[in-house]
Amino acid sequence: MKLLIQGNNIAVTESIHDYVESKLEKATKHFQTFATKVDVHLSVANNARITDKHKAEVTVYANGTVIRAQEGSENLYASIDLVSDKIARQLRKYKEKNFGKKTHVQEKTSEVLPEDPVPDNLIGDRAPELPSEVVRMKYFAMPPMTIDEALEQLQLVDHDFYMFLNKDTNAINVIYIRNHGGYGVIQPRLGKE
Repeated sequence: MKLLIQGNNIAVTESIHDYVESKLEKATKHFQTFATKVDVHLSVANNARITDKHKAEVTVYANGTVIRAQEGSENLYASIDLVSDKIARQLRKYKEKNFGKKTHVQEKTSEVLPEDPVPDNLIGDRAPELPSEVVRMKYFAMPPMTIDEALEQLQLVDHDFYMFLNKDTNAINVIYIRNHGGYGVIQPRLGKE
């Protein structure tokens, strides 16, 4: 398993590196068969108003699935402890859901996606231009999945929303956590309104 540790406003010393490595090794030791890469981001906020100044964020890449946890506290080592416990729980939950079933068959993406040719000129006569407000762009694979599978992914990435390609409608959907409990799904309305 590949481990990458990065620091933001903090120097990752050898003792911090060793501590993170030992905690995450303990948290992921039962999941070595499917956890291929672990990214750790440690950061310190230099703002007196922020109570949880030390933040630890762990992202585990497991069989094409991203499992993410983030914790903050007043102490960096406490944040590392909290996030390693949280990622261990999420990995256990992921393993029980996906590997506990003996009849689990996962479709291959190449079988699901239609093989439509890509047009040569996608943008026409327009010039490619990004809006000035965009500060970061992310690209990721988007295999088709059901709403239940997207909900599972939402719980694994520890975000408020998750964008996915709906297997039933073949449209991009967003599943999100509602402020008053439960989940919501945003779907495009196809056709004129």
